[in-house]
Amino acid sequence: MNGRQDDIGAFDTPKTPGRAIGWVTQVGDKWFELETSDKATELHNGDGLCYYDLQKELVGVHINRAECVHARKGVWRVFPKNEISEFKDLRKGLEINRNRDMDWVRTLEKKSSDRRIGLWAEFKQTASGFALLLTDEDGFVGNAEIDHEHQPATDAARAEATLREQLGRFGATHFAAHDIALNLSQPWFVPASVLNQLRRDALASLESARETGFVRLPRATPVEPPVPFPEDTLSYLANVFNQKAHDFYVKHGVKVIDAAYESKEEEGEVSLMITKHCVRFSMSLCPKQAKGVIGVKGTIKAEPLQLINGKEKLTLRFDCKPCEMHVVGKIKRSVMNQHAREMQEHPMQFYRTRPARSSTGH
Repeated sequence: MNGRQDDIGAFDTPKTPGRAIGWVTQVGDKWFELETSDKATELHNGDGLCYYDLQKELVGVHINRAECVHARKGVWRVFPKNEISEFKDLRKGLEINRNRDMDWVRTLEKKSSDRRIGLWAEFKQTASGFALLLTDEDGFVGNAEIDHEHQPATDAARAEATLREQLGRFGATHFAAHDIALNLSQPWFVPASVLNQLRRDALASLESARETGFVRLPRATPVEPPVPFPEDTLSYLANVFNQKAHDFYVKHGVKVIDAAYESKEEEGEVSLMITKHCVRFSMSLCPKQAKGVIGVKGTIKAEPLQLINGKEKLTLRFDCKPCEMHVVGKIKRSVMNQHAREMQEHPMQFYRTRPARSSTGH
């Protein structure tokens, strides 16, 4: 969206190196000190640091304890979880990254997006016990009653606080209380088990009322005749894999619909992914980069490269006009055989050529 960027891929390591925060200033027997680039940077117990050793391998450092030595200069003394001798090539002047910030982790763990349905609760006494009335912010009502003796409370203030606390425990439900009203002739002692049962029954009643009163929004009226699709032929790249998708395109005027790649009908090499991220550009081998540079004209060509992972090989082909890289591969025979068995159980027909018109003209 923001144009092609340099170094969006990390060729040094598949691990997450994080961000550079400073450099080592001193190494002790059980600790090392580092000075941060931004003096406002704070280190925390449990943070994860890392650095590249002389062989360009990423080495991780788990902070057991972090102490601020000089706040104004941004100097921190770090006591790692492991012995200092275990950290290869740890030395003065070494750049240090942070790839785990405990303060950030704790922020993410907060329930900042916990959304509940608000409700108002009224707890009152009845002739034979107690009742709880719940009214949510959508106007739905749930109620429950329970038989229990009226036992005067010995500590009125404590009894009222206990009632509010127990009745307001909506826990992992979809609801949260705005207010809890107590409509009692005098403070009563009510066991927690009784209050919990009353709250559960009232919540069940409220949820039942919401389900009964739920009104589904009406469907929009379909446009007639259906809007024609811009193309009348679709390749496997349209990813039509089920009958519903197939019928949708037919409805909108598509005549030839190729099966999705997942249907296992493409036996040869095809583009598995088309991306603006280009490996040749990242390796400074892009012909457009060399355009106009004296001495290299015509010497850099967008020839195929390969991605190799064990025995797996994927070919990279480059379409330089639209600045696109194609990751090309073919499906395994074992996967094809497995799919053939699945199609026997649940057959689906695809057309590779335009179907002949019937005598009715459809």
